[in-house]
Amino acid sequence: MTVTPLSRALVVLAVASLAVAAAPTAAAAEPDPKALTWTVQPATATGPDQRRWINASLDPGQAVTEHLAVRNFSRTAVAFSLKAADGYLTDKGRFNMLSSDRPSVDGGTWIDVQEKVTVGPNETRVVPFTITVPQGATPGDHPAGIAATVTSTGGTVNVESRVGFRVMLRVNGSAQAALAVGGLGVTYSPSWNPFAGGTVRVRYTVENDGNVWASGTSRVAMSDLLGRTSHDATSAVEELLPGGARTVETRADGVWALGRLRTTVSTSPTLLGDGQAGADLRPASATVTTWVVPWAQLALLGLLAGLLLGLRAAARHRRRRLAGLLARARQEGRQEGQESVLVGGAPAAAEPDAGDAGR
Repeated sequence: MTVTPLSRALVVLAVASLAVAAAPTAAAAEPDPKALTWTVQPATATGPDQRRWINASLDPGQAVTEHLAVRNFSRTAVAFSLKAADGYLTDKGRFNMLSSDRPSVDGGTWIDVQEKVTVGPNETRVVPFTITVPQGATPGDHPAGIAATVTSTGGTVNVESRVGFRVMLRVNGSAQAALAVGGLGVTYSPSWNPFAGGTVRVRYTVENDGNVWASGTSRVAMSDLLGRTSHDATSAVEELLPGGARTVETRADGVWALGRLRTTVSTSPTLLGDGQAGADLRPASATVTTWVVPWAQLALLGLLAGLLLGLRAAARHRRRRLAGLLARARQEGRQEGQESVLVGGAPAAAEPDAGDAGR
């Protein structure tokens, strides 16, 4: 059951939980007379204020009085139970408070509020409550929530519907904000298009390892075997309460890599809430190495190498064939010259002229 600081969302939640007719409920300004609708929000002694939730920074042993306002939009008076409990963030990042069957052990036990309040139709009642920080409380944040609840009976099951807001309690002292990186895993999927890089999928957990409410940024950087950066991206880390964790998944397309691929995830925390002066902000990082085999590119290189070797072999074969033809032609030319000399014989000697003989 969600506790949210937004008044309109609270009204919708209450209407959905307590509607007794099949028809949808009306807006807060014109409530359905067959439904109970209400809001709970921070207030001063004179009425609701503009705060979404209450931030309180206190010393151990210190007490402070705050106020809440319960507004009943129904046409009948309603008796609400007022309850406080430890707060936490859901997996989707929404603030919630422990249900009534789970005992609180931290900030929820520091809030003292009257057990019930009766609010007339279309009436707003302001109720004071006290926050007392115990002696010896550890510095840092101790989130809690406070809500007005109504219990309805459906058959044999009692259904508790509640609407409220968060109370962020900070004990003054040494504030440390740290977003640790854990469970880092990287997978590389090569592209079967030899002219396109592969896809890298990164999965890791960001845990608030400090003692205060924090958000921040995370950076994912990848470098290849030669140390060249092939991907570098920064994203926001949503709010985390102390001890809270959230799993992050990201992907990078078009990554060219061969052999070793180093992926580093680093975080930079940002303190949320009051009392930020002197806070210790601790960056963190984690690195994992993945060995990459780009099969498509290697197949293309193998094909090109085979083609090149084939072309070289073909050229070498052509040169050898041409050299053989030239040698054969020269041999045949020499043989033809020798045969022509042998067929003609040696030239005859010249005979004396008859006139010369009579002289």
